[in-house]
Amino acid sequence: MTRLQPWFAVLLAAAVLGFPLWLVVATAGKSQSEALTPDLSPPSDWRLVENLGQVWTQGRVPAAFLGSLLIVVPTVLVALVVGSMAAWILARRSSLLIAGCYAFAISGIVLPPAVVTVVLLLRHLGLAGTAVGMIGVYLGIYLSTVIFFVTGFVRTVPTSIEEAALIDGAGPMLVFRRVVLPMLRPVLATVTVLVCLYVWNDVFYAFFVVGGRMDTLPLNLFEVASAGLYLNNWHLIFAYVILMSLPPLAVLAVAQRQLISGITSGAVK
Repeated sequence: MTRLQPWFAVLLAAAVLGFPLWLVVATAGKSQSEALTPDLSPPSDWRLVENLGQVWTQGRVPAAFLGSLLIVVPTVLVALVVGSMAAWILARRSSLLIAGCYAFAISGIVLPPAVVTVVLLLRHLGLAGTAVGMIGVYLGIYLSTVIFFVTGFVRTVPTSIEEAALIDGAGPMLVFRRVVLPMLRPVLATVTVLVCLYVWNDVFYAFFVVGGRMDTLPLNLFEVASAGLYLNNWHLIFAYVILMSLPPLAVLAVAQRQLISGITSGAVK
């Protein structure tokens, strides 16, 4: 019975993940008539490539893709740089003030942002409907996640290497750039994947902040699925979902080893 438990867990995970994935791929490969009622049956004639091409050319995917990149890339870069620097200080200092700053810094994980207040503030600042405003919103939401993960990782790293660099005459910025930052690579890969997934797939905050003024892939899918080309065309909707999922899957594939190392590093050390 004990030997069967791992296999049962694997089969259960495969079923939980496999059925939704097959539903998406199978529906995306069907014709319009076959996809009127999405189910797990395979298409009689696979049209996946044809449907993907139709979505790419007629669904405004390239413009929405560039819009998503314009928001995701700066958000991730700024969150990683600012969050890792703040986490390094918070992990290496110990005082009541630092403890209070750390609690405040990670409070964004549990405190929901006030959407109405955020939108009104952005309008007052003239940033509503802009990429800068959207990047600022995402930084305010997900910077806490970066600080939480990186601080926990830094606390597991011995300080001897940093102290040796300081003795050799290196300044704090040089120590961070040459010594600390390379050691943070696994955990930075972890938070990169997490923040990319959050921001790339977000439609709620994007709808209120930039909705109607700027295209992102989730917003574009929401708009075109409601009328026009995608109305009741489930094969095209699921084909769009596949296209939208490819960039995060590519990031996950590239950062897979670092991601696993970042998740398990605390337990190993």
